[in-house]
Amino acid sequence: MSQWHHAHGRWGQGRGFSGRSSAKRKGGNHIPERWKDYLPVGQRMPGTRFIAFKVPLKKSFEKNLAPEECFSPLDLFNKIQEQNEELGLIIDLTYTRRYYKPEDLPETIRYLKICTIGHQVPDDDTIFKFQCAVNGFLKENKDNDRLIGVHCTHGLNRTGYLICRYLIDVEGMWPDDAIELFNRSRGHCLERQNYIEDLRNGPIRKLPNISAFPYPDPRFSAIRKKIFTESEHLPERPYSSSWSPRRGLFTKEVLLECKAKCQSSSA
Repeated sequence: MSQWHHAHGRWGQGRGFSGRSSAKRKGGNHIPERWKDYLPVGQRMPGTRFIAFKVPLKKSFEKNLAPEECFSPLDLFNKIQEQNEELGLIIDLTYTRRYYKPEDLPETIRYLKICTIGHQVPDDDTIFKFQCAVNGFLKENKDNDRLIGVHCTHGLNRTGYLICRYLIDVEGMWPDDAIELFNRSRGHCLERQNYIEDLRNGPIRKLPNISAFPYPDPRFSAIRKKIFTESEHLPERPYSSSWSPRRGLFTKEVLLECKAKCQSSSA
């Protein structure tokens, strides 16, 4: 499932999910396992618009952290500004909503939630959603140098896999070069061997002529209200995706239409 917000827009309001909250099961202020072991923010990946970081935690987590361990959404933007960079989009890959709220982000930042289960190689729909998000952002921001920030819990495995997958599939980079570039920029190395093996030896996953799909598509706005007001919690299992640039929506059916359109335009 994916969900797009303007950080302070009224639409969405953190809605669009169903099922029980993982925060209620684990405790709302439970620090993610091994979260403290990773650098908060990496460096911009040279030659790309990507920057990776671990998930920032809202203020309610700070009572369980030493001052030097805290890493909030505000800390994220301060650290990126220290690199003389500007963030334009955050792609959140965590499979929970408990860590921070999109409403806590500056108005200028776009936020996209792509719920991605950890430990297993992301499926093709997740890869295509990520490709669509990146290509759409780059198309809209070709006249500036704003960055695409990507994070999972640690900003490493799911994050590294999808960034490298994009560089391999869309940019044509050699797998080992993509992996090395990510590792060097993040300050930590990809850990999960199934991710590394798939990057090195797995098939190319790429929507042909992905830019042929209009971005954003105004047809989506009529149905976004129902999706974003059904429930506030994550599903127990992932279900069909929703992409909503600005006030639109990207459903699984539209993704299939996107693929068909791209294939026909490249034929």
